[in-house]
Amino acid sequence: MGWLGRAALALAVMAGPAAAEAPARVEAEGSRIADRGWSGGIEVELALSRAVPWRVFTLDEPPRLVVDFRGLDWTGVEAEALLEAANAIGVSFGAMQAGWSRLVVALGGPAVVAEAGMQVDEGTGAARLRLRLDPTDEASFAARSGAPADEGWAPPAPEPAPPPPEDRFVVAIDPGHGGIDPGAEREGLREAHLMLALGQELAAALGRAGIEAVLTREADVFVPLQDRVTLARAGSADVLISLHADALEEDSASGASVYTLTDEAVGEASRRMVERHGSGDLIAGLDLTGQDDAVATALMDLARLDTAPASLRLAETLARELGRAGAPVNGHALRQAQLAVLNAADFPSVLLEAGFLSDAGDRARLSRPEGRAPIVRGIVAALRAWSEAEAQRAGLLRR
Repeated sequence: MGWLGRAALALAVMAGPAAAEAPARVEAEGSRIADRGWSGGIEVELALSRAVPWRVFTLDEPPRLVVDFRGLDWTGVEAEALLEAANAIGVSFGAMQAGWSRLVVALGGPAVVAEAGMQVDEGTGAARLRLRLDPTDEASFAARSGAPADEGWAPPAPEPAPPPPEDRFVVAIDPGHGGIDPGAEREGLREAHLMLALGQELAAALGRAGIEAVLTREADVFVPLQDRVTLARAGSADVLISLHADALEEDSASGASVYTLTDEAVGEASRRMVERHGSGDLIAGLDLTGQDDAVATALMDLARLDTAPASLRLAETLARELGRAGAPVNGHALRQAQLAVLNAADFPSVLLEAGFLSDAGDRARLSRPEGRAPIVRGIVAALRAWSEAEAQRAGLLRR
């Protein structure tokens, strides 16, 4: 599954220059993903301003083609214009980590990478990447799929934030989506961009209010969900707020709403966290090394006896204070769902849908700093009120 990726990477390194002053870019004109006539296969052709290191592989469940690049700018490329293939059902691309980008093509069925190569124009330095995929059977596809273990391709581990003083109240702000995952899109607006702007404005406002803020991402990059919780924990977060702005097909909903983890999902969330995280990254301050999954799950469920009700109280406070600050609030403001970013057991977590990109009024508000300002004020007021109430509650419980 990995030989082609390693060979392609080697070819690209030899062909490309050792360094460049500006990132290479994808040229929209001359780039396409198209069907290979009657064969049922797919051709991928990308025109690049210069050669960059790259690798290609496939992943299963669902079947998809993945191409990773070092330092490639996709600005100006539109997914709708790039994808011409009926044998592919979707395409996404963009930043994955700082200095990394990824192209993902959702395949209509199993297909094998039969040819892959990059040609470089010796005169201009421009490059052209060509891939050919041929149909195959599911068993062969599954056997050849998986990311190759090429050294040097693992994204750098997130840098943990220094622990704050013990008397500080720390809020982890999680701007949803990012990079290759743009989130909802309407009228040229991307959820990932708007939520990053909202998150940065919220972090600045919290700082002015004397509240520590930790951002799970500070640029338009992709951060896996489990890493968002890890970053919050590394920053000694007392609470996590994940920021989103959905879009609905019927274009009927508007205003902010707040999600907490469903009661039914609590046990399942503990099990998933144990499966996906290392034993030292489940509950802050508690080393679970050497404990089996049953013990770790039980300890996380025990921790949620405190954090789940606190999350619900925070959601209620947010809905109230957002309305008081003048931010539109949905008529069904308090909601519950099984959301992976709310899985942390050791600190309260909520997901705030700041509005709906499918609503013209919400779009207008979320796209301007002055429109986002009431949302920021409402969140800051809610966090201050909630933290004071929780401190009083803890004091009463200790008596």
